[in-house]
Amino acid sequence: MTAPLYKRVILKLSGEVLGGSAGDGVDTALIAGVLRQVRAVMDLGTSLGIVVGGGNILRGCDSGSSGLTRITADYIGMLGTVINGLAIRDVGRREGVEVVVMSPIPVGTLAAAYNPDIAAEHLAAGRVVVFAGGTGSPFFTTDTAAAIRAAETGADALLKATKVDGVYSADPMLDPAASRFERLSFKDALDLRLNFMDRAALSLCEDRNIPVVVFNVREQDSIRRVVLGEPIGTVVEGVSND
Repeated sequence: MTAPLYKRVILKLSGEVLGGSAGDGVDTALIAGVLRQVRAVMDLGTSLGIVVGGGNILRGCDSGSSGLTRITADYIGMLGTVINGLAIRDVGRREGVEVVVMSPIPVGTLAAAYNPDIAAEHLAAGRVVVFAGGTGSPFFTTDTAAAIRAAETGADALLKATKVDGVYSADPMLDPAASRFERLSFKDALDLRLNFMDRAALSLCEDRNIPVVVFNVREQDSIRRVVLGEPIGTVVEGVSND
């Protein structure tokens, strides 16, 4: 069996991805498919945590369009990620994947209080940890939460699961001339303002030397293929193209 390139990863799943083709609600069939991929990755000996977004639960609920303050909108979004975490845990039971949901925001018995040491113990024991609740503070995206959790748990890579097959020079849905990058340095990603991940998250990954792999989670076996180091998606790392 081919040895995995990464022994511990954080998988970032946006709310839009969890919402399936509609982009909202919870697509349990899609979640089941992702968890089957996760189980295959764990069979390789790689431990895996998941950071979830909440856009599928609260689409359009932001301070610009809803009249809410930014702080209130951000906290509502964080609670949406807890909802997604509970859905992943429930589907995980049916798929034979043990899932622990942790949140830095107290939510009673719905999720465990986030503690990096306990999270690392769960990962080492072969459990999937869903990191819900974002960073626990407003003004930060779940991309930044994913970068922080990757650094805290000693992850070898941050895998950003999307609906497209990598990072493009422009939006491929709008610009047919957009070209896909196979590899990209953090510096180039920041300088070009490609907007596939927020600047705080990219800067933290650059500082901690954590590569980011952007890929289409709907492709067959895509998570396992990324963990094995196959050339799919876009790898963002600390090597400049200059």
